[in-house]
Amino acid sequence: MDNHTRVTEFILLGLSRNPKLQMVLFVVFLLVYLITLFGNVAIITAIQVNPHLHTPMYLFLSILAFLDVAFSSATVPKMLEIFLRERKSISLPQCFTQVMFIMTLSVGEGLLLSVMAYDRYTAICHPLRYLVIMNRQICSTLVCAALLTGFLTGLVNTLLLTTLDFCGPNVIHHFSCEAPQLFKLSCSSTFRNQMVIFINGSLLGVGSLLITLASYVHIISAVLRIRSTDGKSKVFSTCSSHLTVVVLYYGTIFFRYLKPTSKDPQEMEIALSIIYCIVTPMFNPIIYSLRNQEVKTALRNILSRKLKSETV
Repeated sequence: MDNHTRVTEFILLGLSRNPKLQMVLFVVFLLVYLITLFGNVAIITAIQVNPHLHTPMYLFLSILAFLDVAFSSATVPKMLEIFLRERKSISLPQCFTQVMFIMTLSVGEGLLLSVMAYDRYTAICHPLRYLVIMNRQICSTLVCAALLTGFLTGLVNTLLLTTLDFCGPNVIHHFSCEAPQLFKLSCSSTFRNQMVIFINGSLLGVGSLLITLASYVHIISAVLRIRSTDGKSKVFSTCSSHLTVVVLYYGTIFFRYLKPTSKDPQEMEIALSIIYCIVTPMFNPIIYSLRNQEVKTALRNILSRKLKSETV
């Protein structure tokens, strides 16, 4: 017989134990979540209703917005619940499900960012062949491959996670369930799990980052050969928003898992998780809507039509 008491739930400590501060944090993160939902749904709607935006670039942008909504929804609602509840528990199935969603969406978004970088490279460096190279079938295949790879990665890592034994303690010093946090609580060997995550990170994370960087090296090289100042400005304006997203996404995730030396490493991990799980999904629609004239025009048209319909 196993003498260990098996854990049936985990306790998420969240961000603070101060009741007054918890209410402040609840309001702040609720606003962030609502902004994330509104901004990303607005972008998806604008792209869907405007035929002029039915191009590969905006297809990828709408998928990115969908992933951002899902990414934020995988963590924020539970965090908000924790702020309001005295008992801050999460069951094992819920915890494992959250791990799977976080892994699936993080890998899928990373691969999608590399696809978007390749799309911009093709549009700028091979404009005459762009519609041939990035045809509807190729775009759909690339999106499906990114999402399927993310799903399989999350599924495999989560299934391996369920093979671990958890026999106490069951306190997670975080606002969500993440695999590294659960490894610390396991009373069985996590070597296989950590090796699989390391291999996934090396092949998929670093691989997609290299593709993205290689694409932008070619883009920058091509832009520098443009004689027209207006031409350079237009191309850089189109690509700068994507680069901003890439820096936010990869920078925070890599720092999160490299565990930089700090007096408060746990606080550093939580801060970085907040950035790539919650803040980045909120910033993506703001970055794209402010930097993209076509998206802003489409959003204004939708708003004006809605206002006219309400006044009629």
